[in-house]
Amino acid sequence: MASTPIQSNVNRFSSNTENKNYTFALTSLTSLFFMWGFITCLNDILIPHLKAIFDLSYSQAMLVQFCFFSAYFLVSIPAGKIVKKVGFQKGIVLGLIVAAIGCFAFYPAAAMHSYPVFLLALFILASGITILQVSANPYVSILGNPKTASSRLTMTQAFNSLGTTVAPFFGAYLILDQVAESMSVAQQAESVQLPYVLLAGLLLILAAIFSYIKLPVVEHIEESVSEKPIAGSAWQYRHLVLGAIGIFVYVGAEVSIGSFLVSFFNDPNIAGLEESQAAKYIAYYWGGAMVGRFIGAAVMQKLAAGKVLAFNAFMAVILMIITILASGQIAMLAILLVGLCNSIMFPTIFSLAINGLGQHTSQGSGILCLAIVGGAILPLVQGVLADSIGLQNSFFLPIICYVFIAYYGLSGSKPVSVKV
Repeated sequence: MASTPIQSNVNRFSSNTENKNYTFALTSLTSLFFMWGFITCLNDILIPHLKAIFDLSYSQAMLVQFCFFSAYFLVSIPAGKIVKKVGFQKGIVLGLIVAAIGCFAFYPAAAMHSYPVFLLALFILASGITILQVSANPYVSILGNPKTASSRLTMTQAFNSLGTTVAPFFGAYLILDQVAESMSVAQQAESVQLPYVLLAGLLLILAAIFSYIKLPVVEHIEESVSEKPIAGSAWQYRHLVLGAIGIFVYVGAEVSIGSFLVSFFNDPNIAGLEESQAAKYIAYYWGGAMVGRFIGAAVMQKLAAGKVLAFNAFMAVILMIITILASGQIAMLAILLVGLCNSIMFPTIFSLAINGLGQHTSQGSGILCLAIVGGAILPLVQGVLADSIGLQNSFFLPIICYVFIAYYGLSGSKPVSVKV
């Protein structure tokens, strides 16, 4: 089959890169995946902390996730244009600097005792992380043999999961453990200053390192001007549209559950744990996702990805039902095991959704990335439910999400083109 202009460019680029050794560059990039996983997971510690300080309802506390994940939706496209203009390495440095500014903004937010300023700081921080992701994800894919791109990205994503597993211990020790009942509200708010200033310093050190080290210069592969316009749109593919809904509800469910874990374990009917102790159990939720990725990768060598996705979703439904109906350690164990079920969902939904899109793959990927905004909207919806029907009962919302994901794995993911 004759190569299109795009394919020719890709082939020429691949032949120039696949034989080079990018070990140093990839090792450096894994630190970024660790950092943004670490920072994202700290929100699960920050939510109950700010809820107590500002006497917030659950829905008000969930504005933390709303502001954080809204940045993915609002900043992704502008970030892509910036990275296309300045290059991957400068994009990484810019993302680190913006994220550091967001971390530094926690200092005046605490000093002013202002929840809106905290939310602004979170949005700035998440904007930096979005720029990082837009820069680093494709960079990792491009560095090396195209045939092993998925395995490289999976490896770096494992470090992202490591960050989410470690972060709860850091947050519990440096934030929640430092809060005493004898403290004033202002002093409790100031307990976040040191951890986030430390993070800001670390991000700036990484920015300095990435501006100094010599990473491979990779140019974006442009479409040829002679390329014929692509007919149709990614929106004509039913499995892509349903996959976008799947990403939306998956990210929403995963973030919602993580956001409420500390408050749930603090409940006397569940575990009655102090917040600083409850926070450490979040590591098991995110750690399960990390372990499950390795198990799932092996299982899907033998079984169809859609069936594995449906199985995990059905198991998540059962565990969430137990979480709602049970109490004590049974409910606690059930909700933590959902993390194991979550493990393979995002990459599996993503890969199934872009399957068979051909020249519409790039547009389809962009649609799926925008669907991550589910992490902003669904936790807020569950917060409203928790205020009205109780925290434990509000977990029926993730059940609905996992039912849809099970349907998508069994039926909705089958490639179907709908003429529009």
